[in-house]
Amino acid sequence: MTDDLNGLLVVSIEQAVAAPYLSGRLAEAGARVIKVERAEGDFAREYDHLVHGESAYFVWLNRGKESICLDLRDDEDKTLLEAMLKKADIFIQNLAPGAVDRLGFAPDRLRRENPRLITVSISGYGEDGPYSKLKAYDLLVQAESGLSAITGNAASSARVGVSVCDIACGMTAHEAVLQALIGRARTGKGRHVSASLFHSLADWMNVPYLQFAYGGKSPERNGLSHPTIAPYGAFSGSDGKQVLFSIQNEREWLKFCEKVLKLPDLAADPRFNSNSNRVAHRKELDGTIERVFAQFPRDDLSDMLHDAGIACGKVSTMEDLSRHPQNRYVEVDTPTGPVRLLAPGALMDGEMPNFGPVPALGEHSELIREEFSSLKSAAE
Repeated sequence: MTDDLNGLLVVSIEQAVAAPYLSGRLAEAGARVIKVERAEGDFAREYDHLVHGESAYFVWLNRGKESICLDLRDDEDKTLLEAMLKKADIFIQNLAPGAVDRLGFAPDRLRRENPRLITVSISGYGEDGPYSKLKAYDLLVQAESGLSAITGNAASSARVGVSVCDIACGMTAHEAVLQALIGRARTGKGRHVSASLFHSLADWMNVPYLQFAYGGKSPERNGLSHPTIAPYGAFSGSDGKQVLFSIQNEREWLKFCEKVLKLPDLAADPRFNSNSNRVAHRKELDGTIERVFAQFPRDDLSDMLHDAGIACGKVSTMEDLSRHPQNRYVEVDTPTGPVRLLAPGALMDGEMPNFGPVPALGEHSELIREEFSSLKSAAE
């Protein structure tokens, strides 16, 4: 764990994915993160029990945090949270719309009393507008944002296979919090960050949106084929496994025909001698590629493409991913034993980070209550 944010206190009333993603990244940078849970715990603890009894989601998102169980309908626990927030640098919450205000912890009130506090509210659709009071979950927002309309193939839309809206929102909130910390260092004042699943993913949808808004063109669902470049897509080898490759220019097309297909005359065929012609005759071109590729297993095809200087990637199964030679790993402790995870995407000075343990439900309740008891008494 790095210590860039060492000394910062983060209090997070959080559940599921987006808010824990944000607070988890802050914990990885050295912040102290107190995770406030109900007596039954963050419901992400129960998403599955596949990691020797732990939830894959929870293990991924909650490394290095402290867990305290609070009943925020109870006056004593509310007073304890009030005391914690007086010392906090960052307060995160992703309760149902309006819930944090009804509990008495409205962000604007907290920042009036603690001007250096950075407050973060994560929601489905933002804090204003006609959808602001609606609940939202990842797959709902994949549909609502238009992502589903451009994902899948001609037969059907498809869900992106990970919680992309939640993750996009957590990443967006993380960027905003780091900016707010820089701003606070300059001005001495905190600020309020509002991040939503819908707006975070809508930002990612800007290219298809602009293509439609200004060009009147809605992208088609093309599965694992590129809509405007050919050949650019996934093809099966003799073992039924797929490799995905891309031809970006005529030089690569010539190399592909000569070194991979072993059909050098194909490069000059009038149907295929430009990208526009290849797209127009995609069905015939794909048929030729499929006949050649059917003679070789996927891994051999991958080697042939790499040797020809053609960008390609195996369409990996989870088994393939688990054995991928490029993987980096981190190990974290959990209440039921150590877990090896795929490492975060960024390295600092080439060093692999170390992460704190995943907390058991309420593991730190007693210690945190004792720590903030004097401040609680003062608040009372």
